[in-house]
Amino acid sequence: MKGALAMASQVHHHNKKTGVTYVYSVESYWDKEKKAPRNRQVCIGKLNKATGEIIPSQHKTKDAKKGELTGVTAETRISGPAMLLDKLVKDTGLTSLVSRCFPKLHAEIMSLVYFIVQKGLPLSRSETWSKGHLHPYGELIVSQRISELLLAIREDDRQEFLALWMAKMTEHDYLCYDITSISSYSKANEYVKCGYNRDGEHLPQINLAMLFGQKSGLPAYYRRMPGNISDVATLRTTMKSMDFLNSSSVHFVLDRGFYSKANIDEVLQRRHHFTIAVPSGLTWVEEAIDMHYESIALSQNYQPIDDSEALYVATDLRKWGADRRRVYLHIYYNARNAADEFDRFTRKLLMYKEEVESMKRVKEHEESYARFLIIKETPKRGLRVSFNDEEVQKSRKRYIGFFCILTSAIKDPIDALSVYRAKESVENSFDDLKNQLDMKRLRIHTSAAMDSRIFIQFLALILICRIRNISKKDKILKNLTVREIMEYMETLVKIKFSGRYGQLYTETDPIQRRIMEVFELTHPS
Repeated sequence: MKGALAMASQVHHHNKKTGVTYVYSVESYWDKEKKAPRNRQVCIGKLNKATGEIIPSQHKTKDAKKGELTGVTAETRISGPAMLLDKLVKDTGLTSLVSRCFPKLHAEIMSLVYFIVQKGLPLSRSETWSKGHLHPYGELIVSQRISELLLAIREDDRQEFLALWMAKMTEHDYLCYDITSISSYSKANEYVKCGYNRDGEHLPQINLAMLFGQKSGLPAYYRRMPGNISDVATLRTTMKSMDFLNSSSVHFVLDRGFYSKANIDEVLQRRHHFTIAVPSGLTWVEEAIDMHYESIALSQNYQPIDDSEALYVATDLRKWGADRRRVYLHIYYNARNAADEFDRFTRKLLMYKEEVESMKRVKEHEESYARFLIIKETPKRGLRVSFNDEEVQKSRKRYIGFFCILTSAIKDPIDALSVYRAKESVENSFDDLKNQLDMKRLRIHTSAAMDSRIFIQFLALILICRIRNISKKDKILKNLTVREIMEYMETLVKIKFSGRYGQLYTETDPIQRRIMEVFELTHPS
């Protein structure tokens, strides 16, 4: 006996050929040599289907006649999650790309990816998980080895993977760009800085910029940046980094927070395309709205979007920059949303006033300060800030209800709106990254280990997004989270017997069968 025995239990194995159900007594023990749980099974009889009683086995071996039961040993491993993930990594091409870029480390890397997708826990918890689950590495993953692995993943290999993966993702797709903050406890990491934290946490952070395929719904590229860099500045840095990957021309889909004339100039100069929402408070945008203010509500400009929404639209063809590049400014008016936008505009005004009064002015808001606020400072009364009521009322009456999209490639205003709105995959993926995949806060201190940790997280995010994209198309699975799908697959177990007895898998329940059908999995039995 190699380890201590645990409490015995019973399992039923049904022989489909004979129709007989055999009952086994199962005793679990810990194998000290292999450092893994093992099971010893002994057949104690057949199951009487009518009464549910066990008919004791009449056959005994020589050892049994001596008073000792000799059974077949069996090893059990949870196989359901790995069965699903094996299919996904093959379909997405992750298996071949990771193997190509990390020939010596790919099995361990993918095992940690499987763990993150299944459990969403810190990597230090993967040792216990690796004992009882099937995974690509197949062996025990000890905590010390995880630290060694993170330091062994080279930057050149990561960049090679990202170049190959992004080329695969951008072949026939738009790229949605966004940035998120990830808080960190580290004090020894040069990239952890204090800056605007999107989660409202009072911790230093790193910024993580990501590109997502709009049609595929999968992450295409990421870049880690210092936590004190502004959103507007990250786009230019990201485009420069893409040049090192020899990336071809891509189409960026951007939120209004990334708008600046310099950013648009940069995108066009690098021969990329873009679709971006532009702030309505810009002078040139308001001039364009003024041109269409009287005519935009004409019936010929009315465009139904779906059963619940319709917009008035107009389009201006414009020449941008010194090179006079052609761009399209699509102007939309939504009378139903005007009241909500009135409130949002008022909140912005209050925010501008608070920023000036608290001496925390934002560079990108300077034009709004000058327009909507009256700022006076005297030696006696100090700083006094009030609203420029004339400009405020003018904006409320004339520009509320309008919004604009600027694009270098999409002529049709409804097509441009559809492309822009589809960027919600970015927000969903950032939610997955932080809430499902243990990236709310980084606990790794060195920059080298942190980069490898984020890379593994990026691979896991690809699989999480793939699972969600497939499951949301099914009327049953769309109501399950990715974590719930993984939990349902946990009860599918592989039992491997010693000697010539082979292996079998436990029976599937209705939800497992639905998952296997939707993801096109074949039951190994």
